[in-house]
Amino acid sequence: MPVLQGVKIAIGGKGGVGKTTVCAILAQLFTESGYDVLAIDADPDVNLASAFGIPHEQSPEPLIKMKELIAERTGSGRDTLGAYFKLNPKVSDVPEEYWLEANDLKLLVLGAITQAGAGCACPEGAFLKALLTHTILQRKEVVMVDLAAGVEFMGRASVQGIDALVLVVEPGGRSIETANNMAKMAKKLGIGCVGVIVNKITEDSQIELVKSQLDDVVLLGALKYSPGLQQADLKREPVFGADAEVTEELKRAENRLAELIATVRKNDD
Repeated sequence: MPVLQGVKIAIGGKGGVGKTTVCAILAQLFTESGYDVLAIDADPDVNLASAFGIPHEQSPEPLIKMKELIAERTGSGRDTLGAYFKLNPKVSDVPEEYWLEANDLKLLVLGAITQAGAGCACPEGAFLKALLTHTILQRKEVVMVDLAAGVEFMGRASVQGIDALVLVVEPGGRSIETANNMAKMAKKLGIGCVGVIVNKITEDSQIELVKSQLDDVVLLGALKYSPGLQQADLKREPVFGADAEVTEELKRAENRLAELIATVRKNDD
């Protein structure tokens, strides 16, 4: 496998397709391959810690909920709307201060803005954008970002600078449509490497059918529907190793992804 220290990978897709599970297993696989890995949960429905088997009481608090920290760094008053604030707050020390070290990797839980009417033009949005930009452009680890579901997150400049976007789809038209829309947006943002992992396959014929509906993306792997993964999720146990066949297929996907990123980097030089 090519040497990819410092590579930045985002995992996206429609809600419910299994992107968090894929993110957790790939992060563990990169760790087993000898990389220093920083996993980032940037989904408003924060559950990446659960996928790593971290008990709820030990899970980090999402940084989006740390109002005092955000107010301090952005220079805004607590719970103040419409006030002046710093668009580029200092965040370089935040990852080390707030990540959780577990499973031989580091987990940073960002969360995302969920309240009605709150977009990027607010202290919380400025803080999250600055933090994601820092981790993507400045960090030396392999950074794995579990994005919010759907295409909305792709409209934010904070995903620029990532090396690869891995889209998780399931055998369904809406899931494939979301993946195609995200792939188009990724290329407009200058992301040169876009791959797809098909999840929850119940028949082998579904793989080719899904592949035929994908627009100009690389198929990295196909995962069968797994009762073992479902059981691990239900019990809040680590998804890594819960299904040996899924883990092996994602190991192959990791190798394909690494080769794809290396090829894109070589062509850009």
